Amino acid sequence: MAHVLVICTGNICRSPIAEGLLRSALDGRFGADAPSVDSAGTQGWEGSGAQPGSVAAAAERDIDISGHVARLLTREMIREADLVLAMAGEHRDFVEEVEPAALARTFTLKELVRLLDALPAAAASSDAASLPDRVAEAQALRHGGFAGNPHDQDVADPLGQPQELYRAIAWELEGWIDRLVAGLFGTVEPGTSRSSATQETA
Repeated sequence: MAHVLVICTGNICRSPIAEGLLRSALDGRFGADAPSVDSAGTQGWEGSGAQPGSVAAAAERDIDISGHVARLLTREMIREADLVLAMAGEHRDFVEEVEPAALARTFTLKELVRLLDALPAAAASSDAASLPDRVAEAQALRHGGFAGNPHDQDVADPLGQPQELYRAIAWELEGWIDRLVAGLFGTVEPGTSRSSATQETA
């Protein structure tokens, strides 16, 4: 089963929201065959829960992260992931420093979405096993010099900020993650069930 690791700094604000949103989107698309999703932080506040602002903002989008427990990012976590999804460029750079070989499958969320948008559209797929191949296509485009928008790669850190910023971050993440799933696995028409999508691609 494919595996996605979402990372930020403390693993208490951005990455728990992104983890929850991405898991929900993938579960809705693939059911029991969905890629697994978890998260960690480069300076993870290990054992801490998600910030109340993140919990509330996620709940407004029907995502429950109240049981989240922060983890410190390890080399083993990086090695096990088919895709490492960073909330900011500094987190991608951290992965490159810790595990250079993993850079080929490590991107900021916005960076990867823009790379996927620049590639030929993926055919609507009911098979999540295509994830590593699609990531490799994005890496090849990046390696070839496609820069996307290097001045807008980060999702802002809402730690210590008013609830409105947490709400804005959750809204922003939801939009980027919707585009990510479509870019990785193609677009499924609204109302198309997983079973009918499987029949169409059989």
